[in-house]
Amino acid sequence: MVDWMRVGVRRHMLSLPMAIGRRRVSAFADQARSVIGGLSALERRLHRFLVAELTRAGEPLTPDAVAEALDLSREDVVRMLDALGARKALIARNADGAVTWAYPVTVTPTAHHLRFRSGERLYAA
Repeated sequence: MVDWMRVGVRRHMLSLPMAIGRRRVSAFADQARSVIGGLSALERRLHRFLVAELTRAGEPLTPDAVAEALDLSREDVVRMLDALGARKALIARNADGAVTWAYPVTVTPTAHHLRFRSGERLYAA
């Protein structure tokens, strides 16, 4: 008997044999690590903060709120958000410029639900 897993590919959910699904997920994780590895120390700090805070807050994060929390200027935060957004695999912002997802989490509803041991619930990006 073959074990199956559901894997999101673009806007579709596919049922794949577990071995193939694991390879697909592993390849995506390798790609993300490669992108994150190319960040400066300050950009990594920002990305880690965004992931943690989106998980905690459960709502989009404005550049002003991020700047205040990290004790950075708004201009520096916006510049780094622009740089992270240009990488297409790390963050996305809404029309107001607030961060709505930071790989691997999002506050935008998706088919991928996460529940943490601490009780927080969120969506996977």
